[in-house]
Amino acid sequence: MTTHMTGTRKEWLAARLELLKAEKEHTRRGDELARRRQELPWVRVDKDYRFETDEGSVSLADLFRGRSQLLVYHFMFGSDYTAGCPHCSAIADGFNGFVTHLANHDVMLWAVSRAPLAKLQTYKRRMSWSFPWASSRGSDFTTDFGVAYTEEQLRSGVAKYNFGSVTWPPLPIGEEETLTELTAGTATDWATYIREAPGMSAFVLEDGVVYHTYSTYARGLDGLWGLYQWLDRAPRGRNEAGVWMRRHDEYDKR
Repeated sequence: MTTHMTGTRKEWLAARLELLKAEKEHTRRGDELARRRQELPWVRVDKDYRFETDEGSVSLADLFRGRSQLLVYHFMFGSDYTAGCPHCSAIADGFNGFVTHLANHDVMLWAVSRAPLAKLQTYKRRMSWSFPWASSRGSDFTTDFGVAYTEEQLRSGVAKYNFGSVTWPPLPIGEEETLTELTAGTATDWATYIREAPGMSAFVLEDGVVYHTYSTYARGLDGLWGLYQWLDRAPRGRNEAGVWMRRHDEYDKR
């Protein structure tokens, strides 16, 4: 017998209509936030960032590939990782389909990570992905956009993430086993794993000049995670417990 509240179809409809009011308000609020994102001031990018890609070494402007807009997903895959973060991997599982539609709306989508290109290519083949992925190894790009740190920065408290300070986090009490399993999937320890962080940044190219227009981190990425949008509408929601997210080729290995 379920412990969840039950009711008649009439009671369900009344509750659903009440929820619909809140959902419509949420949608209108989302439209307003999108407008405000687009109104943020643009910041000229003057640093000469270089990236390693399947086509060789390129500049930030080259990543646009003839489009005027560029979206970058900061994928957690550090130089010492042997595989990408499983959560970033779950987000990236949707990129193959999106990238074609975005390109036809004058937008290029790239993933960028600090790992060497050869590691990214190997992992990309494992995951059966085709979207473009660049290595920022040797560049300040990932650090400058707030998603990569040294151990010293984390310990000293000078590191910034999501527009606030980052403190050095030991393994949270009670989560040691879960987080150890998480880092084992990348063949790192916790101290190495957390030198990377997820995020996304947006850029525009106008008159030959690249401008940074937007970045978001942490829960700001929820809207990009197609899986979350489905789970939020499932009866039991996200059901995040233990190692709740795995790479798509690992579920049958549990």
